[in-house]
Amino acid sequence: MTTARYRRIVLKLSGEALSGEQGFGIEPKIIQSVAKQVKEVADMGVEVVVVVGGGNIWRGKVGSEMGMDRATADYMGMLATVMNSLALQDSLEQLGIPTRVQTSIEMRQVAEPYIRRKAIRHLEKKRVVIFAAGTGNPYFSTDTTAALRAAEIEAEVILMGKNNVDGVYSADPKLDKNAIKYDNLSFMDMLNEGLEVMDSTASTLCMDNDIPLIVFSIMDENNIKRVVLGESIGTTIRGK
Repeated sequence: MTTARYRRIVLKLSGEALSGEQGFGIEPKIIQSVAKQVKEVADMGVEVVVVVGGGNIWRGKVGSEMGMDRATADYMGMLATVMNSLALQDSLEQLGIPTRVQTSIEMRQVAEPYIRRKAIRHLEKKRVVIFAAGTGNPYFSTDTTAALRAAEIEAEVILMGKNNVDGVYSADPKLDKNAIKYDNLSFMDMLNEGLEVMDSTASTLCMDNDIPLIVFSIMDENNIKRVVLGESIGTTIRGK
């Protein structure tokens, strides 16, 4: 089976997914592995958008809990996502994949400003596009960014790569040996059961725009390709 199931995808990576076992910063082996996996699917003709979090460098929520103004803390988190995005862009271009970073906060010396039509044009030219700096607004997560951008560019699916779990469980599998892994879920079930997959704003955007979400482990090097080919791995969340 070599035909991709999806034509245009959004790959959502948490910042922690790039930090590996060290839990902070950028682990070169991890980001190089992600870049190789993205190259695999891009070489298949799939149009790839990446949204990266910044939790491996800074989390706005932590800053807020320290007494920092929430908006300021969130803007710092947006800058952290730009750092991760530039690192991923560099890894991709070292592999020969043309890549563009677009930011919701203008910083023209290092990246393009986010322009929907320009992003779509890049994708049509088979360039990987990385959306950085969240939505450009405080109080919104990068999960919401992934859902919003997926709707804007008419992506067919959001792939959520995790570094410490291979799908959605009824409880934390590291703490509860009886935790059950779900193969399929609805967004409504996810919200009702309080499963911490993505925030409610992002979930609602996906639900309202009929964008499925697939949660899987990014640590196995062929997993992005396997998902794009339609293999049933991880957890698929869709509909109401």
